Parts: sequence; structure tokens; C-alpha cells
Amino acid sequence: MSASHTFDDEGYLRDHTQWTEALAAEIAARDAMVLTPAHWEILQAIRRFYARYELSPATRPLMKFLAQELGPEKATSIYVMQLFPGTPAKTIARIAGLPKPANCI
Repeated sequence: MSASHTFDDEGYLRDHTQWTEALAAEIAARDAMVLTPAHWEILQAIRRFYARYELSPATRPLMKFLAQELGPEKATSIYVMQLFPGTPAKTIARIAGLPKPANCI
């Protein structure tokens, strides 16, 4: 990880303005993930959500936003979990350089 970027204890970027696509690829690589165009679509969508609402969405608002932004076929739990295993809202926010969603444990 680049020394100029600081992360909290859970791996979230402390300053979301430092985020770049190259940094996202580095963060994803720590989870053994290679980002595809499908990943980038969701990462860009969550960054738009954050720009609009100034918070990282928990799972339910994230899915609703993805349905509006990308269409209902890309807003199913199965689709998103295949791309971002574990707790998708947390993983997506972390890779997108955003704070941990408030409602996610």
C-alpha cells in the first residue's frame, strides 16, 4: 500500500479525497480481488452516492441506489455478493475509499 495514504484499523482510507482507481486496485488486491468493469460500475456508483449524501450506504440503501443507477439486474444481492464477497456494503465502501457504512457491523 502506498505510504502516503493512511488507513484506519479496519482498512478504510482516512481521507476519501486521496482515492484513485490505482489505489482501489491495490486495496482489492489485498482481498485477492481483480477489479473488472462490473466492479468499477458499482464502485463509481457508490462514490456518486457518497458525493450526493455524504455517507456510505448500508446494504439496503446501496441496493436501492444501484437499481436506480445501474438497473434492477445489477442490484440483486446475489449479483453484488458474487462481485464483493462477505459484507458487500463494507467491502465496496472500503475499496471505493469511503468510510465504513454506519449500520454495518
